[in-house]
Amino acid sequence: MSSHIVWMIVGMAAVTYIPRLLPFMLFKGKELPGFVQGILKNVPYATLGALIFPGILFINEDIWFGLLGAASAFLAAFLGANVIVVVLGSIAVLSVYSFLF
Repeated sequence: MSSHIVWMIVGMAAVTYIPRLLPFMLFKGKELPGFVQGILKNVPYATLGALIFPGILFINEDIWFGLLGAASAFLAAFLGANVIVVVLGSIAVLSVYSFLF
């Protein structure tokens, strides 16, 4: 294996590891304000929405498929379900929909 590839892999590992390590080192033993904790709790839902919403708008075959999946995900998230439950619930609803129609 070329030394350029090895150094590239080492560099990619470093730039992936450092941003994950820094918050643990900087905030060790400190508690964040409640406002910041509230924002950080909503990051997974915001990220999930940003990834899924464009896909809903660009479904060509059956727009109801996308709308039903989005509605079920929004409802589960609004009710306070965990992100995994939101995703698996939407998959289950769309599986039933595709089986029936």
